[in-house]
Formats: sequence, C-alpha cells, structure tokens
Amino acid sequence: MQKSLFASAAVAATLLAAPLASAADLTLYSGRGESMVEPIISQFEKNTGISVAVRYGDTAQLAVLLQEEGSRSPADLYWGQDAGAMGALSKAGLLAALPEDIYEGLPGIYTSETGNWVAASGRARVVAYSPERASDDELPESVFDLTDERFEGRVGWAPTNGSFQSFITAMRVEHGDERTLEWLEGMKDNGAVTFRNNTTQVQGIADGEVDFALVNSYYLPRFLGSDAEFPVEQAFFADGDIGNLVNVAGIAVLESSSNQEAAVEFVRFLLSPAAQQYFTGNVYEYPVTRDVIQNPVLEDFDRLLEVSPQIDLDDLEDLEGTLKLLREAGLL
Repeated sequence: MQKSLFASAAVAATLLAAPLASAADLTLYSGRGESMVEPIISQFEKNTGISVAVRYGDTAQLAVLLQEEGSRSPADLYWGQDAGAMGALSKAGLLAALPEDIYEGLPGIYTSETGNWVAASGRARVVAYSPERASDDELPESVFDLTDERFEGRVGWAPTNGSFQSFITAMRVEHGDERTLEWLEGMKDNGAVTFRNNTTQVQGIADGEVDFALVNSYYLPRFLGSDAEFPVEQAFFADGDIGNLVNVAGIAVLESSSNQEAAVEFVRFLLSPAAQQYFTGNVYEYPVTRDVIQNPVLEDFDRLLEVSPQIDLDDLEDLEGTLKLLREAGLL
C-alpha cells in the first residue's frame, strides 16, 4: 500500500476535517465498522476507566492519513481491517514495538514478525457453494482449479473488494506475479461472475446466479444465523492452498503516542477472553487465543491451522502492485 495510491487531496482533506471527540485518554483510528467494535470498546472503557475517542473510516484511507500526519498524529492506536494496512504502517516506521509477552501462545498465523502489531481476530478465505448444484466430488482441491472448463460461468468473485485484493496480494507473494496474472485472466476467460462484495456472492449462490464463490468465512454464518435452512455451504481447499488464506484484523500502538502504556492496555484487552469471546460469538470471526468457547458454526480452530498457508502477513502490504495486476487483467 503506497501513499501515492490513496492520498488524494480530497481524501486527506475529508479525513483531516472530520471532527473527533476530545479530552479522551486514548484516540483510536478504526478501520473496523462502528457497529462491529463499539460494544467491545465500551466494555474496555467500563472495565478500565480509560476513555477512548474513535475516528472510524476506511482501513486504507486511515493508513494514508497516519502517514500524512506522521509524528503529529493524535492517534494512539490503529485498528486495521487487514494485514496489508498493518504491514504498510510498519514498513513506514510508524508503529511502536509491543511487549514480547503479548505474542506468547499465539499461533504464527496471527503474529507479526516485526513485533509492532498483533492480530485481534481472524477470518479465512473459503469456497462457498450450492450443495444442490455442486456435488462433493466437484469441490475444487485448489483455487487454481477454478479455471477448469467444468467451472465455466459457475464461479462468483469480487475483484474490487478489499478482502479479495488482499487474497490476490497473498497469491502474488506465494506464487509470483506471472502465475497470479495467468489465474486472473483464466478466471475471466472462464466466465467468472463479478459481484460487488462477499455478501452479494453468498446471496447469489442462494439465488441460483452462481454455484461457487470466493468469500471470507464469516459471511455464510451470518446468513445461517437468521435462516438455518439457507441453501449454501462452504469448504476449504486442500491443506496449505493459497485459497485458504487466513487474514486478520490487526491492532497497533503508534510510535508517536504520548500514552503508550494505556494504549498497550487496550491491545491486551482485545486479546482477553472476554473480547475474544465477543469476536467469535458475535462477529463470527476466529479467536486468536484458545481461552474461549469457539462459535460452533465455525470450522474447528485446529483445522484452521492445518489448512492455512504459511504467509508472513507483513508481506501483504503491496496493494498497489495488486491493483496494477488487476488492471492488467482488465478487472478494474
């Protein structure tokens, strides 16, 4: 994620002009939606007596704003929706080192090798499908199988969606730009159906528009939460396949923060059993610690560790290169 990609004058001016509550103990820039995280922030305030002012916005745009503000930023904390944004800020030298004990007991897929951010929750990429129109023996072993003729016109994807773009960045890291471009062009030539986002893909399967879709793991459980008979299922690809990418929402303390002690306390709270139980029970995301009762609609945590590819999440910061490749494939 390069500053030049996002930092238009209009975006920067809009974010800088947005009002932010003052006189709080901590200032948090959150790329996670208010409805999703406000309850857990309020619980932190209640438990600790530490007040938190929150600026909500797009993950990438807030990352650009932090780069614009530099050491003048009022932010103490940054909560990003994906690892790419965390890696970009880490590379820019804007994040403070976290205490080493924060990482103790966390699986490698949830940690940063730089030591200056940590995952607060996770989700996996999966293939969603119609059990009525796709038999078990039709399920692809690899995401690369989806360019086969048998999947022609049957697969949904969302090339403009941020989570899909993070997945493509991971594919580039794992398999290189040449093979990734070949896959993108193969999918396009095979009649992949374009949707706006993950939600519309899952609904598209139920509506008969496609038989398969590439989505994040927590969307189908939300549909099932309101309709137990919703006619869609999901599965992982073969163990280690890049199609099973585990991405995370990350939390970091800003190097420029004048209240790093309280900021670290917030990070620790997000890793606490209470917060982790909220993420898995209410948001349908994977917890990063084992001290919780995992949501039964999610795949077993140990199974997640088995299927996930081993990717250094800090390497997912090159969104600009991914957008360039998507344009080259004629998808943007």
